[in-house]
Amino acid sequence: MTSVLILNGPNLNLLGTRQPEVYGTTTLNDIETLCKDHAEATGMTMEFCQSNHEGALVDKIHEARGRHAGIILNAGAYTHTSIALMDAISSVELPAIELHLSNVHARESFRHQSYIARVAIGLICGFGARGYVLAMDALKDHVER
Repeated sequence: MTSVLILNGPNLNLLGTRQPEVYGTTTLNDIETLCKDHAEATGMTMEFCQSNHEGALVDKIHEARGRHAGIILNAGAYTHTSIALMDAISSVELPAIELHLSNVHARESFRHQSYIARVAIGLICGFGARGYVLAMDALKDHVER
């Protein structure tokens, strides 16, 4: 059974109320439920976490080694700034997918830079909460090949 860590970064705990014109009205709890339901339907297991603290995210990535087959990471703003998260993903040698609710390439130019993309097997952005399900399917397919 494929096990996946779904890790969410800063400010994602405010989904549903934070900039709904960009991120929609779906809450992080709604997304977690969506992911749990999809995991059950597809024979996967998952751990779903969120932190506003870079070091806590690094710790969760380290803990994934030997526990999960891969990582789905919505690093939020840390995508564009965190060499530490990039190094952590590289260090654990697990496939990772970078995920964003909005299409970061259609937004401000600083959002076009990603340290995570350098070590990810792929990127899913712009599909809102549905992107999590797409990432789960992509990671499962990658691991099972």
